[in-house]
Formats: sequence, C-alpha cells, structure tokens
Amino acid sequence: MASPILLGRGYYWHDLHVDQEFITYGRTITETDLINFITLTGMTEIIFTDIHHKGAMQGRVVPGALSYTLIEGLLVQGMIQGTGMALLEIEKKILAPVCVGDTIHGHVRIDNIRPTSKHGRAVVTSTVSIVNQHDVTVSTYTAKRLLAGDPQKIAVESH
Repeated sequence: MASPILLGRGYYWHDLHVDQEFITYGRTITETDLINFITLTGMTEIIFTDIHHKGAMQGRVVPGALSYTLIEGLLVQGMIQGTGMALLEIEKKILAPVCVGDTIHGHVRIDNIRPTSKHGRAVVTSTVSIVNQHDVTVSTYTAKRLLAGDPQKIAVESH
C-alpha cells in the first residue's frame, strides 16, 4: 500500500516556477480582529480605538500590518505549511485603507527561485498583492522566503 499523502502541506520550492500565480481564500476583517490586533501589538492609535473619530479616512480603519498578517496566515495555511523555513526579507507598500467589514485576499506571483548551496533549499522571491472585495489592490509586498526542497528530488540530485 502506498504511503498516505499529508493534507495541508505547502509547496516545496521544486514544485514552484517563476511567474506561477496563486490566490488565497478571502478573509473578512471583523471588529474582534481589529481589537485583538491592536491590544496584542499596542497599536492603540485613536484612529483604531475611537469608533467616532473623524479623521482623514472614513470607517473603522485597520492597521496595514493587520491586513498583511492575515494574508500571511492564509499563505502559511495554503502554501508554505511545513515547507517554509524562514521569512528572510520583506518590502511593503500600503496603497489604500482597509476597514472592518472589508474582505481581502492575497494574489501571489513567484518572481525568482534561487537554490542555495546547502541542504536542497532555495530562496523564493514573490510579490503578494492584497486585494479587497471591490478588486482594489490595497497593499503590495515583496517577500523573500527560504523554502525546503522536496526530499525525494534532493536525494536524486545528490546522487
């Protein structure tokens, strides 16, 4: 009998190719998400804590970091669970506000794959766009991650 396949395992770098694209499921941001995040991080700015604040942006604005971390959570669950080894570098741009009640998803494009000299690993660079329910890109970031290689392919390559 063949070995069972582990559900939920992320992609090894061997499974990816440049220009490959992925889309995450959507995630609606709730008031509870906002309160838990600002409490945990200490980001207690008035624009996040005062529901009646009349600032430059309307609505229950959430920190850009909350949007980013929610998408990273979706990526861990669907793309890099068990294969991601380290987030090495990140460069973010916030383009539009996100509010409580918005639904966001991530659109990922693989930009570069550079195998390392040791242990069958690779540095994978990707661009992630965070898109809301109106198809507006609210943030983008470039991430460099260290991903594990497929153990079966590593064994073949080392012989």
